Amino acid sequence: MASHVEQNPENHSKRRSPRRESTSENAILGKNRCHDDVSVDDLPDIVDVVMAMGRQAEAAIEPGAVVGADGGGTSPALASDDVSPVRRHPGQLDELAERARGYVKAASSANTRRAYAADWKHFSDWARRQGFATMPPDPETVGLYITALASGAGSGDKKSVSTIERRLASLSWNYAQRGTEKLDRKHRAIATVMAGIRNAHARPPRQKEALLPEDLIAMLETLDRGTLRGLRDRAMLLLGFTGALRRSEIVGLDCGRDQTQDSSGWIEIFPGKGILVTLRGKTGWREVEIGRGSADSTCPVVALETWLNLARISHGPLFRRVTGQGKKVGTERLNDQEIARLVKRTALAAGVRGDLTESERTGLFAGHSLRAGLASSAEVEERYVQKQLGHASAEMTRKYQRRRDRFRVNLTKASGL
Repeated sequence: MASHVEQNPENHSKRRSPRRESTSENAILGKNRCHDDVSVDDLPDIVDVVMAMGRQAEAAIEPGAVVGADGGGTSPALASDDVSPVRRHPGQLDELAERARGYVKAASSANTRRAYAADWKHFSDWARRQGFATMPPDPETVGLYITALASGAGSGDKKSVSTIERRLASLSWNYAQRGTEKLDRKHRAIATVMAGIRNAHARPPRQKEALLPEDLIAMLETLDRGTLRGLRDRAMLLLGFTGALRRSEIVGLDCGRDQTQDSSGWIEIFPGKGILVTLRGKTGWREVEIGRGSADSTCPVVALETWLNLARISHGPLFRRVTGQGKKVGTERLNDQEIARLVKRTALAAGVRGDLTESERTGLFAGHSLRAGLASSAEVEERYVQKQLGHASAEMTRKYQRRRDRFRVNLTKASGL
């Protein structure tokens, strides 16, 4: 592909020059922003396009005239006594745009939007250094980009196949949201190169270490029960393990239903029985039942009730930041990164996998270690574990079961050998 670009000077010079067409939409947007100028919290440009179109329409509307069918100005032929001029209240369009932005945010998680924005910025910076334009989408440019990622050309940092595939998905999403042509991922400049990258660089997936019950108990002992922070961390670890919750699901919980806009679910405590957690996950709404433990020291219900009572929390986010030397509880929910940090910190302090070096142990544990821990240690029928994890297939659940007996079904003996 690279040789194709070099041998065709016409294509080469064309790609090196700015390729953004001077359309009406770009002309409107160009005064305020550049396509390549993307911040981590940037929202899809389609919202700005809608705003710009609305401002155009408002400027074209005059008393006694109506907007033409093509939206390009007034149409005297359509004007009559039965048609009243279109009028907008001053803040109407702004209000609709804000609602649109809210729905855009609701379409994907904050982590996904941050990752997609960061990926777009990385691609834009690379294209700028090479002298390529990012708009409109060019499969050959993207093919060279993923080649650079896989080979580490220029940076020496070779990306994994999974990272490259995510970057491709991110570019497709970004192009679609910007209302331009779609990125053709089936184009040979992308598909063939990606197939070669998979064959040359594919590796088995690296899974996070499962935290088993004995590991979790040791981790709990490293927390100070006499502080609010210690009580909060204790409740998060136990709730995350017994509910097999993702880190975003843990911090996204509220004390009750419909209490905050950024909530991912809520809890109901049934005295003497357990906790019912209602979650909005990747596959829709689901319910998770968390029963009481065999001892108060390891019971998730006791740990959660203790935290809520002493922190005086009865409404809003369940888990919040503790400030003021551990004596003051804030109002905003924790970031999900705090769960990963908590798991790593307590696992290291408890000496889990002490046979490894500290750097190796640091990379082994994360928020998913809690989910894998329950899936690996709960000695019940697999379908119950699958329901708790919210998986659509048993095959996905088995990927989390690190200690399952892989040879329980022996087809060799079953065949008569």
